[in-house]
Amino acid sequence: MKIRNINILFAGLFLSILTVGCSDDDDFMTTTPPISTEIDFSGNYSQVDHIGRPGINTVLSSSAEIKNMHNTTIPSQMQSAFQASFETQLEGLHDAYAIALGADPADINFEPNILGDILNGPEPTSMDNPNPVSATVLTTVLASDVLEVAPDAPTTYFNPGSGAPSFEGAIGFTGRTLQDDVIDISLILLFGGETGARFNGEGGLPQLVTDGVALTADNISSDFPYIGAPE
Repeated sequence: MKIRNINILFAGLFLSILTVGCSDDDDFMTTTPPISTEIDFSGNYSQVDHIGRPGINTVLSSSAEIKNMHNTTIPSQMQSAFQASFETQLEGLHDAYAIALGADPADINFEPNILGDILNGPEPTSMDNPNPVSATVLTTVLASDVLEVAPDAPTTYFNPGSGAPSFEGAIGFTGRTLQDDVIDISLILLFGGETGARFNGEGGLPQLVTDGVALTADNISSDFPYIGAPE
């Protein structure tokens, strides 16, 4: 009798264990929520710089306040907001160099530069310089801190073509390659005049058409971020 009772007891325990083991165990499982692939744009956005044209804001902004304002202004509003002050600063820099040279500031002004019909179109505008780019035209273009791209033309920040004096076949502002020395090109446009070599450090004049930093193959890599090893 005792043996029978023990057998019944073990049978009951086994049945209980089997029942628990076969029950729905979803209540004891945890599920991992799906990972979102959407980009999270929440938070506060702050525009701090553009650098479409490196160096322009640094040279043509007459104060830190104007520089910071230019960095935070949307491109569509840049020309109207900064062209006039950029032109004033450009002329002011020529006045400062005139004073440093002991000359009359009225005698040393911005000289129409080598961009020619790239900005003005092919029609000549004077007999002496068939297609000058005035300070107003240049600063109107440079005030917008954006990098234009021309899908139907060679990509270059500036290619002088045949060079001085005609610059036949010159191309400019169609984009930018890694080999383009943007700072030197910008300085030439601002201070190089009709030949690109007006303030070239010769004849007692200041060197204003280059930063003196050569662009070599060692500075460029074929892999992102395309910068060579430090020298």
